[in-house]
Amino acid sequence: MSHIVLPDAYPCAFCDYLSGERPYTILLRDDLAAVLVTREQRGVSHVLVIPIRHVPTVLDLHDAEAHAVMDLTRRVASAIDQADGRPGISIWQNNGVAAQQAIPHFHIHVAGTVQGGGTEWDEVDELTVEDTDKIADHLRPYL
Repeated sequence: MSHIVLPDAYPCAFCDYLSGERPYTILLRDDLAAVLVTREQRGVSHVLVIPIRHVPTVLDLHDAEAHAVMDLTRRVASAIDQADGRPGISIWQNNGVAAQQAIPHFHIHVAGTVQGGGTEWDEVDELTVEDTDKIADHLRPYL
């Protein structure tokens, strides 16, 4: 049994995005994992890599899901590198409220660094789906 305390955020937004119940930009998807373009861009071409199945934390992933998620993480990091030419790529993942996990569905953040390096941790504007669709269109040729 895990000691991780999950955020109380149900229904799961990521599950709603994957099912089409709520509009969101899905850059890439296979049977086990997907890449979403987040509406809160904390880096240059900031995306989220998630398992298709509702999986709260890294401790809950099956081996095949873990491999699929990491394969997509590497693939989209390469696409961001090629498309945006940033001097760095930030990759992070949080498990539980104490680690600042906001949505109780495992996800890995992948983002090109901002001007001066790192990522934007302060408040950022929430983009429209049309804006995130443009980011997806920008990345797709490099996938």
